[in-house]
Amino acid sequence: MTAKLRVEDVSIYYGNKDAVRHVSMLVEPNTVNALIGPSGCGKTTFLRALNRMHELTPHARVDGKVILDGEDIYGPDVDPVDVRRRVGMVFQKPNPFPTMSIYDNVASGLKLAGEKRKAVLDGAVERSLHQAALWDEVRDRLRAPGGSLSGGQQQRLCIARALAVEPEILLMDEPTSALDPQSTSRIEDLMEDLKRDVTIIIVTHNMQQAGRVSDTTSFFLNGDLVERGPTERVFTSPADKRTEAYVTGRFG
Repeated sequence: MTAKLRVEDVSIYYGNKDAVRHVSMLVEPNTVNALIGPSGCGKTTFLRALNRMHELTPHARVDGKVILDGEDIYGPDVDPVDVRRRVGMVFQKPNPFPTMSIYDNVASGLKLAGEKRKAVLDGAVERSLHQAALWDEVRDRLRAPGGSLSGGQQQRLCIARALAVEPEILLMDEPTSALDPQSTSRIEDLMEDLKRDVTIIIVTHNMQQAGRVSDTTSFFLNGDLVERGPTERVFTSPADKRTEAYVTGRFG
């Protein structure tokens, strides 16, 4: 199977400090890929480098290559705005535009790209809300503020907003850490459905969640990628003793 995303010898820096060192991996299409490891190990920094969000941080830089469908996203002629359309992101804390309507939240990325046709916007909003398993809950109040939704609904609204521009990859940074168990379960179920259309890379501190939702798991420690493989193998027979210690709860 052809890799959707190929990471080649990526190191990430804040000034002179190296936060991630010499990471290489292949991400196959239509899979869920979990990044695990203790706080401060480089997971979120690595995730943000996959759609060039890391470079928005002052004095940050990335060495190496991140190749999406054969093209290095850090190439000199590549538009970072286009990269972030193709590689969307959902953050830890739901961040809808609180006073903007549900409809306008979802349509915002398309409007920013210059789309003005109402039929196109209407279709994208409905499609994305369906994909985010939110349509049935909000279809009669699309003009209500995004901030009027519950926390779990707000996070699904943010997922719909990311999906509206039809990304190829969806990055999720601990998307359920601020949510109740029921909302967490809804979003985990959603990931299983979404991987038919997009490739998902998720940072999670929740070992049970990684085991439930992901096809592959990558264990980071102190900026290094210690181990990566099929989730079941990583959790049941890890190759590295540090991975075993982490997934069994001996540290973290």
